[in-house]
Amino acid sequence: MKSILITGGAGYVGTLLTDQLLQKNYKVLVYDTFWFGDFISNHKNLIKIKGDIRDINKISEIKENIDVAIHLACISNDNTFELNPKLSEEINYNSFSPLLKILKQKGVKRFINASSSSVYGFSDNPNVTEEHPLLPLTLYNKFKGMCEPILFENHSSDFVCINVRPATVCGCSPRMRFDLSVNILTHLATKKKEITVFGGKQMRPNLHIKDMCNFYEYLIEADPELVGMETFNISDENISIENIALKIKNIFFEKFNIDINIKKTESEDDKRSYHLNSNKIKEKLNFNIKYKVDDAILDIYSVLQSGQHKDSLDNDIYYNIKTLKKLNIT
Repeated sequence: MKSILITGGAGYVGTLLTDQLLQKNYKVLVYDTFWFGDFISNHKNLIKIKGDIRDINKISEIKENIDVAIHLACISNDNTFELNPKLSEEINYNSFSPLLKILKQKGVKRFINASSSSVYGFSDNPNVTEEHPLLPLTLYNKFKGMCEPILFENHSSDFVCINVRPATVCGCSPRMRFDLSVNILTHLATKKKEITVFGGKQMRPNLHIKDMCNFYEYLIEADPELVGMETFNISDENISIENIALKIKNIFFEKFNIDINIKKTESEDDKRSYHLNSNKIKEKLNFNIKYKVDDAILDIYSVLQSGQHKDSLDNDIYYNIKTLKKLNIT
């Protein structure tokens, strides 16, 4: 039985990925601070380790054999990063090299790194491939990009390193988030029957969370000759924020009317705009995206209508920046 370490395994993507890998008969070690709660179902092949990614001594004390590490742990998205830049730099960048070093020493055979497509910053290129220059507009983008060469410096035939640049993920997870573009707008449409869009013309690549998990699972077993020392974009639909809102309005048209309010903004965050090209995963790996943004919208609507997340407008647990503010972590 192959053993998989997932740093940040209790997060939005990590929770769903953990459940999926357990169902596929992997042993999973989740290493997480659990700042945002624990929504992972118990399983005989699951080990949960409460720890901070900055605590390299605790990671070194893990006794279990680890075959593959999937590194998801980070302070995610730009606004949350800016809340406490020092904390974010320590977690997203300073801890990265020590983590690689200790896992390599422990005999891990494969390291899958979750970078971000936001490293491209702004581009009017209609097809931003993996070779496009990195143009980070924020510290979050910058440090994600700075980790990538460190990753590949550690690559060897015994320690296969793979880099993934995901689009903005959307859809349902046991550890739900309502602070990601498609999720935000679908949540507001369902609960308030109105959507407020800031800016709106920014182009964003989107990816269903199930496809994200499927890709990580694929990379666990993929031929190292195909994936080693490689970076992969992964996205589905490139849609402007305004058009995401219009898509939701059209999907919900027969259920109820939705008002869309568009507000101009000059914020730095809203300058990010790029059109991600993900042909490489299909052409090189024969990996196909199965889900659409429409599926995520309908899934979120269905879950909310079923009565789950009744406190979603008020409970900070669904919003990373609100939770970190409340915890006041240093």
